[in-house]
Amino acid sequence: MRSTVEGLLIFIVVTESMLGILGNGFIILVNLIGYVKNKKIFVIGLILIGLSTSRIFLIWIILADGFLKIFSPGVYLSGNVIDYISYSWVITNQSSIAFATSLSIFYFLKIANFSHHVFLWLKGRINGIILLLMGFLFISWFFTFPQIVKIINEQRMHGNTTWTFTLQMSKSEFLSHQILLNLGAIFLLIVSLVTCFLLIISLWRHNRQMQLNVTGFRDPSTEAHVKAMKVLISFLILSVLYLIGIAIEITCFTLPENRLLFSFGMTIAVLYPSGHSFILILANSKLTQAFWKVVEHLKCCVREKPLRTP
Repeated sequence: MRSTVEGLLIFIVVTESMLGILGNGFIILVNLIGYVKNKKIFVIGLILIGLSTSRIFLIWIILADGFLKIFSPGVYLSGNVIDYISYSWVITNQSSIAFATSLSIFYFLKIANFSHHVFLWLKGRINGIILLLMGFLFISWFFTFPQIVKIINEQRMHGNTTWTFTLQMSKSEFLSHQILLNLGAIFLLIVSLVTCFLLIISLWRHNRQMQLNVTGFRDPSTEAHVKAMKVLISFLILSVLYLIGIAIEITCFTLPENRLLFSFGMTIAVLYPSGHSFILILANSKLTQAFWKVVEHLKCCVREKPLRTP
């Protein structure tokens, strides 16, 4: 019998997930409508579409993985369910981080102000850098999938129970497995961290230059820096929370009876792909305008509905 707290956590997970799917779906829809109207799509639009699509799939995989473990652990451990979920999680998780890193690099190269020749060279090759990141994503999959096959086969050799297998592993072996599985994602997160740090330096230098010309309000460059930093810093914070949530779920394999802790890990993990979509909407003027248009339209529909009822 499930406790009230566990039921509440599951309700929060479902609510977060539905909001995340709506938020990411809204981003995809707005950019696709813009493409249909203008017959042209920009790099930022492609990045946002790819990011939101991967996060929608990631939300569904987190839900499927978590609910199968909670409600039908026998089904999860039988057949090829683990294989399908493991491969799908690696693809969507690394894709999400790769597109988020692409967004970080795009903001950095478009907004930051450095005179170094390397930065200027990179600034003129944004499209090539994004394609390079996508190439790195495929290479990361190529090295990660064999590790997944190895881990799954070892689990099946130990009675097909993940927590028994985990208990029999040493801490160093367990850590090495996790690092190998997430090596690509770790590299991409480091790149995002570096771009965020460089953007902070760019803002600090810009503000120092503007001190001699105080106008009483922030100039457009400062506003752009601040918006980009909000997106990048929130991404890094939510990524850390996401990793904590995944770590809690993995730890629960060694504590299969503690479903409450597992549900709490799911709640934290889903916050990353769901919550960051709304931060992107608020930080992007085009998305913000479209969002408020939808809100106004819904308000009008609510006002008109009572008038139509007899």
